[in-house]
Amino acid sequence: MRYAQGGGLTDAERTARERIRRQAVDRFEGGEKNRDIAAALRVSVRSVARWRRQRREGGAAGIASKGSPGRPKLSDAQIVRLERELERGPLAHGWDDQRWTLARVKTLIGRLFHVSYTVEGTWVLLKRHGWSWQQPAHRAIERDDAAVELWKKETWPRAKAPRRPARPGLSSRTKPGSR
Repeated sequence: MRYAQGGGLTDAERTARERIRRQAVDRFEGGEKNRDIAAALRVSVRSVARWRRQRREGGAAGIASKGSPGRPKLSDAQIVRLERELERGPLAHGWDDQRWTLARVKTLIGRLFHVSYTVEGTWVLLKRHGWSWQQPAHRAIERDDAAVELWKKETWPRAKAPRRPARPGLSSRTKPGSR
């Protein structure tokens, strides 16, 4: 089931939904039909049929909430360990440079905890725990800011193509003398 804005049920909503399923089970045992149960509980007939099948196949545990499908894969202790390892840097984990990429973090999580994340899921995990993307501020060692400013003021205006002066009464859509 999909939810608007990528959300899901809160714990309270999941508990309320489970209470409705239990009420449906009580009505199953009373011999009511699916459409009557659906109308009374204001749910779809299809949901009632699914709950009936889950009850028949799995008993009381069959209709119990399975929890959030988006529950975190890493525990709090694992997150703390991951942060320590990230602070050590990529060189300590065998990469040739000091750049953490999402793919590298994903690989590190797999190596440390034997858990698989997508690259997007890795980004969500990092954001949730206060990490942000970094843009390196590399500057050429030889950079001369005064020379750059001088170039912008003197050379760039001459290199930039001048605009064609517009003549009154002409537009780009009409040809001279075509009126």
